Amino acid sequence: MTVITSDIAAPPPAGKLLIMWRCLKRDKLALFAAIFLLALAIATIAGPPLIGDLAAKLGLRQRNLAPFSFQHGWVYFLGADTLGRPIIARLVVGAQNTLGIAFVAVLCSMLTGGILGLIAGYSERWYSQVIQRLADIVMSFPSLLLALIVLYTLGPSITNLVIVLACTRMPIYLRTTRAEVLELRERMFVSAAKSMGAGSFRIVLRHIAPLVLPTLLTIAALDFATVILAESSLSFLGLGIQPPDFTWGAMVANGRGYLANAWWISFWPGLVILLTTLSLNLLSSWARTFADPQQRWRLQSLRKTPR
Repeated sequence: MTVITSDIAAPPPAGKLLIMWRCLKRDKLALFAAIFLLALAIATIAGPPLIGDLAAKLGLRQRNLAPFSFQHGWVYFLGADTLGRPIIARLVVGAQNTLGIAFVAVLCSMLTGGILGLIAGYSERWYSQVIQRLADIVMSFPSLLLALIVLYTLGPSITNLVIVLACTRMPIYLRTTRAEVLELRERMFVSAAKSMGAGSFRIVLRHIAPLVLPTLLTIAALDFATVILAESSLSFLGLGIQPPDFTWGAMVANGRGYLANAWWISFWPGLVILLTTLSLNLLSSWARTFADPQQRWRLQSLRKTPR
């Protein structure tokens, strides 16, 4: 018997990365967003060890120092705050705190909501209804108001802040996962796995969860910007992490009383919050379009207009 093999193989990972890079170059806004987020990630990881204690070092001679001057060194190029601390150094350290809290909160909410959504979607027992009702109760409260009440009651701290942010965002992942599972559990591959003796745990873990994960990652990328704004709002109100630690929202709050004389104290952290959330939304929208084969042609059809 002759076996005919096909010479057509799947493109190597390097080819997929090349296609992704070409599509990214054609979308200028997404490209600029990716460059900004990459630079922010490098500064967040490598910046604090290089800066040292400059973010907390007082310099009373540089109090409210205006920006765009190299007279006191490059670290004071964006100016200084009311205690003479360089804003560049504080932006880098504040990025580590802000992005770290947002990352942990999104990760916890995605894992918890995803697991509960898998249980609520695949199982038909009584606890499936209990999980859904708990999610409805959490979603019935405004997330920021619920966070204010909990933090005011328990006290502001990093742990409480992460728990509150994770709990308020968890229903989104739970309901999305449940909707996906309700559709996937009726597929033929699930029926085939049951006929071969696979248990519910194996079916959910090996066959359903990998198909739900890309959707959760897309939501997490979009939700990351929302959590950054929520954390900045809570820190602005004084319910975030407490001094001597700080985040971008706390930096904006520290300069709100000096907007007339030293606008740069609040302007730079507010601008970084704006650019970060905008870049995350732009890049997430591009990734969602690129991941959909029916919509990818929109990116591939972008060409430079001839002169």
